[in-house]
Amino acid sequence: SLKYLVIPGILFEELGFSYFGPVDGHNIRHLVQVFRDAAGRSGPVLIHVLTKKGKGYLPAEEDPLKYHGVAGFELPGGHPRKRTGPPTYTEVFGETLVEIAREDQRVVAITAAMPEGTGLLEFARVFPDRFIDVGIAEQHAVTMAAGLARGGKKPVVAIYSSFLQRAYDQILHDVCLQDLPVVFALDRAGVVGEDGPTHHGVFDLAYLRSIPGITIMAPKDENELRAMLRLALAMDKPVAIRYPRGQGQGVKQLREPVLPGRAEVLCSGEQVAIFALGPLVAEAEKAARRLSRMGISCAVINARFVKPLDREAILHWARRVPHLLTVEDHNLTGGFGSAVLELLAEEGVRETQVTRMGYPDRFIEFGPVQKLRDLYGLNEEGIYQVVTGHLLPVADTASGR
Repeated sequence: SLKYLVIPGILFEELGFSYFGPVDGHNIRHLVQVFRDAAGRSGPVLIHVLTKKGKGYLPAEEDPLKYHGVAGFELPGGHPRKRTGPPTYTEVFGETLVEIAREDQRVVAITAAMPEGTGLLEFARVFPDRFIDVGIAEQHAVTMAAGLARGGKKPVVAIYSSFLQRAYDQILHDVCLQDLPVVFALDRAGVVGEDGPTHHGVFDLAYLRSIPGITIMAPKDENELRAMLRLALAMDKPVAIRYPRGQGQGVKQLREPVLPGRAEVLCSGEQVAIFALGPLVAEAEKAARRLSRMGISCAVINARFVKPLDREAILHWARRVPHLLTVEDHNLTGGFGSAVLELLAEEGVRETQVTRMGYPDRFIEFGPVQKLRDLYGLNEEGIYQVVTGHLLPVADTASGR
């Protein structure tokens, strides 16, 4: 035991590795020499490198949590640039959960090493005995939530959309198979910007909607997020709410109450019905107004629910208009549009042309959120172009066809 304690890496040596380290990860010359030495060894090699987060910039060294993922800031002093406009979805989630927890002592918040990123710092401060950070162990977070739910608590598991993939088995077997009231708050759904392919949350609908018994919601704005969180905690079953990174829409109040499994019709139309999801609802509304000025009549429906689908609304519009367009900030494979196609096939609806808009079957690159949406046409202009260039060409509309 003493040998294992005193001699670094002896465990790896006994497993057959050539061990180098610990190595100062900020000493470039030393690192280069270690890599050269390691390249000359045969068999497996383990290089143990130690680095300090924020090394070289004093504010980041002193506050590594604050600078874990940082937006623009001023170099002198490291002060963040002032942000104007609506609160972020993350902030709204955190504030709302604190409000609900004041009303219901059973509410417990769980995260996996991301209390700041998921907006739970205030919850942890106000309710330290009802906040659990399990560390980087999403599987454990979900199974713990299942156990707490079994014991009468109302656990809310706040995890980034892409990170929740790690706990798929636990969601299926520990939560949904037992129909336990666990709420999954999927932050960073959709593209997330400069964090890139490892963090883009464009697969959650596909990996969740195949699981029996789970309800999946997507708010179009921050007020719907508040309403959906309250609804989810009242439903007494597994629920996932997916919401994007970034600021809300600045909406002050709900147009209509959020009812389980019901979509929201924002405007009616006779030629195209646009079913949009989450933050892309606003883009669909803008495109519909622009199309209206050209004489193209578009209905816009805020889908709200991916599971269960609002079957009545989808079938109504599929039988009423010749073109149905789905718009989602998710991979097209297995997403909301796929669910709509499955429903129409199941019901034998063949007279309506269905076009899906979403991200292609590839890993999406780095880039600011809005630039990525623009690149893939998931914006007002993209929707406008699909309708006028593919569904209802301008020449046909002008000639009355």
